[in-house]
Formats: sequence, structure tokens, C-alpha cells
Amino acid sequence: MLIVVSPAKTLKTDLSARENSTRPTFLSQSEKLATELKKYKPAELSNLMDISANLAQLNHGRYQLWKSHYSDKESLNAIFAFRGEVFNGIDIDDFTEEELIYAQNHLRILSGLYGVLRPMDAILPYRLEMGTKLQLSETNNLYQFWGNQITKAINIDLKNQKEEILVNLASEEYFRSINKKLLKAKIITPVFKENKNGTYKIISVYAKKARGMMTRFILKNRINSIEDLKHFCKDKYYYNDTLSTENQIVFTR
Repeated sequence: MLIVVSPAKTLKTDLSARENSTRPTFLSQSEKLATELKKYKPAELSNLMDISANLAQLNHGRYQLWKSHYSDKESLNAIFAFRGEVFNGIDIDDFTEEELIYAQNHLRILSGLYGVLRPMDAILPYRLEMGTKLQLSETNNLYQFWGNQITKAINIDLKNQKEEILVNLASEEYFRSINKKLLKAKIITPVFKENKNGTYKIISVYAKKARGMMTRFILKNRINSIEDLKHFCKDKYYYNDTLSTENQIVFTR
């Protein structure tokens, strides 16, 4: 069983990756993207990424310093770098070394700049949403740029799993980077809904944290079957058989 999640927009600022860090699989492709982004002025980045002037200035500086060869002291491990509701739900800080090794083999973070990341991959701070319409060479956006590279990498990782099941805990924006027709796995998408006046609805901020908590549940308990996924019952969420389908398991509260 392999999990995919989206990255967060917010990153930690204190840089220092661990000694057992790994390097992202697609650094050469990341370098192409970063080289193109170095050409953008802050105002142009603001328009491209639809971000504030302050954030554009911050990321302009990040891309000016970006390089494909960097030390652990200049970088952060992906799983510790990202902040946001999903990663708050994962709460990686209390994972043991053994649990981190398990996460390294069973969790992937989709990324606009890096394609796909393992938890211990050392990265430089960046911002590049997968939906950004960055034009490069003959491609008009990041989906075209990455093509089937992410899918092929995920398929390779799936071969090492006990069960070829992909648990989709990523946002729609990021999961679109995976070609489902070429994916050699059964896709299971957990969905989290709130009861509002008798009607179950997805509320984004709650769903994001729940996706993180589900990720934690799978990693901490070494879940490898769909039936065991249904035992998730954190923060008053419980499996709802009535609303669930074969490929979408729904949890309500």
C-alpha cells in the first residue's frame, strides 16, 4: 500500500536536513523548472502564481539561490519541511526512526517543482503549485511538463508494496498529475464529511487535517489492506458504509 499526499504552501524556515537524507528522484527536471523561474521578476511571479507581493519577493529570492547540488545544512527533509493542515494531521515529529523508515517506503508527496518526493528527500524551500501555468519549452503547464514521469515513478514504488493499492489522500489538483490509465494499482480515495443539519458535506479545512490523520493511521499501524483502512476512527470520524463505494471509502462525523 502506497499513500500519496499534496505538499503544503507553508514551509519551515530553519534549514537542517538529517544525516540519513535522500535526494529527490527528478532533480534534473527540477533544475529546468528552477532555471526558468529564475528569469521571473517578483511582479511576474506574483502574476504567475497569484500570490502577494511579499510572497513573490520571498520566492524570487528562493529561486535565485536554488541549485541542484546542495548540502544537508542548506535543505530540509520533505516530511519535516511542509506545514499546513495535512502535515499537522500527520504530526511527524513523534515518529520513531523505524516509523520514518516505514514512511520512506510507503508515503509519497506530489510536488510541482520536484514531481514526487519521499519523506526523507532533502529539498530547498520553494513554492510552485501543480496547477501553475508555467510555460517551458513545448509545454504550457506543469501537467504537460511532468507528463507520465510521476506515474512511472509511482508504479516502480508500487512493485515494492505487499498490496498494489494506492491510497489517494492528495487534492484533486495534485492527483491529476498521475495518469490513472497507466497506474498499475487499485486506487482507494478516503473522503471525510461533516454532518451539517442532516446533510453530509466536505469542509476543506477539516478534510485536509483528516487526510493527514489517515496518513498517520496507515503509517503508524502499518495498514496494508482496504478492510483495515475502514477501522480509522480519529476525531469522531467513523466509516460510513452507506455512503462508501468500491473505490471511495467515506468517513463521517
